[in-house]
Amino acid sequence: MTAIAQDTGKAIRAFRADVPDGQLTDMRRRIDATRWPTRELVTDRSQGVQLATMQALCRYWTTEYDWRRCEAKLNALPQFVTEIDGVDIHFIHARSPHADALPLIMTHGWPGSVVELLETVGPLTDPTTNGGRAEDAFHLVLPSLPGYGFSGEPTELGWDVARVGQAWAELMRRLGYSRYVAQGGDVGAGVTDAMGRQAPEGLLGIHLNLLVTALGAQLPGDTEQERAALEAIATFRSSGFAYFLEQATRPQTIGYGLLDSPVALAAWMLDHDTDAYYKMSRAFVDGQPAGNLTRDHVLDNITLYWLTGTGASAARSYWESYGPDAPAAAAAAGQSPPPVSVPAAFTTFPGEIWRTPRSWAEQSYPTLAYFNEVDRGGHFAAWEEPEVFATEVQAAFRPLRAPQVPEPRR
Repeated sequence: MTAIAQDTGKAIRAFRADVPDGQLTDMRRRIDATRWPTRELVTDRSQGVQLATMQALCRYWTTEYDWRRCEAKLNALPQFVTEIDGVDIHFIHARSPHADALPLIMTHGWPGSVVELLETVGPLTDPTTNGGRAEDAFHLVLPSLPGYGFSGEPTELGWDVARVGQAWAELMRRLGYSRYVAQGGDVGAGVTDAMGRQAPEGLLGIHLNLLVTALGAQLPGDTEQERAALEAIATFRSSGFAYFLEQATRPQTIGYGLLDSPVALAAWMLDHDTDAYYKMSRAFVDGQPAGNLTRDHVLDNITLYWLTGTGASAARSYWESYGPDAPAAAAAAGQSPPPVSVPAAFTTFPGEIWRTPRSWAEQSYPTLAYFNEVDRGGHFAAWEEPEVFATEVQAAFRPLRAPQVPEPRR
């Protein structure tokens, strides 16, 4: 389904998305042939993704949505593939027009993809076009996680977040970056956290917007903010943890439906967290998007999963990193991972699954050098509020840039 420049003499090959029309026709046919369940018996999402939401989404998907627009946006950016440890890794490499830009590798999560990061490319690589400063520019590397989107699917065990972190360090080395920073949310936060603990040569610091250590650590509940965060985690575990548990223990089972039905895939991907679900639902049912979470952008991401057939392999990444035998499970059982030794930064977005208090970030990252709480955005922070997100990333890494050489005294 893709056209890749066949230059096997080079480790990095050019990539271009090119989906045959037949795949899009088949997708629409499958959507039209959906056998719908009856309406849920409640007025909220407590029984799952609501029928009105899914039917509104599918009407738009089959009658107005245009994948070619997303494909053109992807192909307007420099895309590449390189093989690392036997897996083809797809990545966008958007260099800044500012020569002194700081290299940044940024990792998406589930149910996201590089699509959720696209609107940050402009503000991060060329801040001057957005009213910012050239000194805050980044050379941006956006890889697709193994088994997600246009990246290859691992054919052997062992691709947990730690191994992905090692692969990202190799990718940055291969691109010639001797000093760089890393950012991530959701699964990407797990990868970035692992990189901070591995401290590969050249990594200057990390920035996260989800505290991945919160699900396994003993965290204080002394303040009102801490108690609210503990309550949010308890709510997530009791009523929002189904997708996590299924993917961490039985990804193959759910994979059959995700690969066979576009509607099943879309419903599974929408059913992530309460804040994001209602924002996406309103975009389709009421035509009222929250920030950048428009109908088209939501469907760009879902359609990418469908066309690449990565619903099952993406789910399997949870089994690798968070299943019963995964290293993360050992950490949750009390086996402490190595500490983060590079400067860490954290931004709390109000709609996140739990709003991380500063005290928790400091406990998890003794090297915490930057912390901020913003007033807009949720779990898909870069996607929903790209300008707010970009401003946070710039502020977080500003102290780590190469110091300016002072002018000689006259």
